[in-house]
Amino acid sequence: MTIKSDIPQIYALRERVEKKLGKALNIHADFVELVTLIELELRQHISESTLERVWNYSTRGYDCVSLRTLNVLSQYAIGSDWKSFCSLLKIENKIESEVFNLETISTDDLNIDDRIRFGWLPDRICIARYLGDNRFIAEHCENSTIKDGDTFSCHNFILGKEIQMNNFCQQTSAGKIYIVGREHGLTTLQIIED
Repeated sequence: MTIKSDIPQIYALRERVEKKLGKALNIHADFVELVTLIELELRQHISESTLERVWNYSTRGYDCVSLRTLNVLSQYAIGSDWKSFCSLLKIENKIESEVFNLETISTDDLNIDDRIRFGWLPDRICIARYLGDNRFIAEHCENSTIKDGDTFSCHNFILGKEIQMNNFCQQTSAGKIYIVGREHGLTTLQIIED
């Protein structure tokens, strides 16, 4: 039996395995290490290429995972099988969605050349000018990785929530994703009136 590899439960299983391992699986050697630990602890064998497919590290385009693989990874992560792992996720009942009514600035409400000021902990401030089509250019930044002249895409800025800047472009790199306010979200947010 195979299971589609893009379901949220597999993402959660990968997190649990990495937490037990004590690190993220980023390179081939990490998968080899996990294979060894699983063999020592569970006396089960999974190849590193199979693990790489589960973590989408493989470039071969696999989109399914065997139930046996998920059972072994669940056993490693929580000491029980895949079905029990999925049941545990429901019991833990972490809320992953919410409806909220907070101060928000949406690009739908901006005109080209409008400027917004946003800040996040510990002391980061950025003033960005709207270029249209969800694109911004940083005009003034304090204590941040974002520098004057950097550009990024973002549709919404929400006070108290993190923002994901897509297509984050600096002079030395382009097309990255940059997350601002990961822990506590934005602490300052306003449209600058001229």
